[in-house]
Amino acid sequence: MKGRVLIAAGSDSSGGAGIQADIKAVTALGGYAATAITALTAQNTRGVFGILPVPPDFVVRQMRLMLDDIGADAVKTGMLNSAEVIEAIVGVLVDYPQVPVVVDPVMVAKGGDRLLQETAARALETRLLPRAHVVTPNAPEAEALTGMPVRDLDGMRRAAAKLLTFGPRAVLLKGGHVEGATVTDLLLTADGEETFTSARIDTVHTHGTGCTLASALAAGIAQGLDLRAAVVRARTYVERAILTAPGYGTGHGPLNHAWPVTGNKP
Repeated sequence: MKGRVLIAAGSDSSGGAGIQADIKAVTALGGYAATAITALTAQNTRGVFGILPVPPDFVVRQMRLMLDDIGADAVKTGMLNSAEVIEAIVGVLVDYPQVPVVVDPVMVAKGGDRLLQETAARALETRLLPRAHVVTPNAPEAEALTGMPVRDLDGMRRAAAKLLTFGPRAVLLKGGHVEGATVTDLLLTADGEETFTSARIDTVHTHGTGCTLASALAAGIAQGLDLRAAVVRARTYVERAILTAPGYGTGHGPLNHAWPVTGNKP
């Protein structure tokens, strides 16, 4: 077991996304996952039916107790819900500037339910993104953060460039919501860009793909992979998890996070 990842995110009672997906992904890739739960949700594959926020001071307590004892080689943030929680987490991160941070700017669930309060978007942009080693928005999240349309690769490039001005060291803009027979993800840093393309998988079993990709990426960074290598491994992990999804639920079903252990079986 190598690579300690502290995950600050919401819990998904269905097990497909959020903290549950994060723990599964990091563990499947050989890392050690610890958590600071920011909110509880009542949800299944059909939607989110309730959110119970965790008080910011308790989120901080979870993080500090972990960092002061076990430590972390990377931090990953997911659903943060409120500006108060974002501010509280940033207050912890400033004391650990050497720990790389992967920010998944979770705003809306797969079924369309809003997971980030509208008043929190500004705090995400101005307070958390400047501390990010890499930020991993999908197209709708990039549009919400930049106010720019993201409908094709050119739009992805423009939005990623704008996001880079907010302060993260890198942007991995995911193209799953951009129409086309292929899916293209764009990695942008101050040194340039690289695109990663794969065939689109025709399936409804995509619940938690964003959480899973960001946590797989954080695991790679925590294990000492360079950013590109971590991106390549994370994309492969998610692709195979989708291809071998167990088919659970009647909505957007979960992935097969355990495929490295089960040998590609659902």
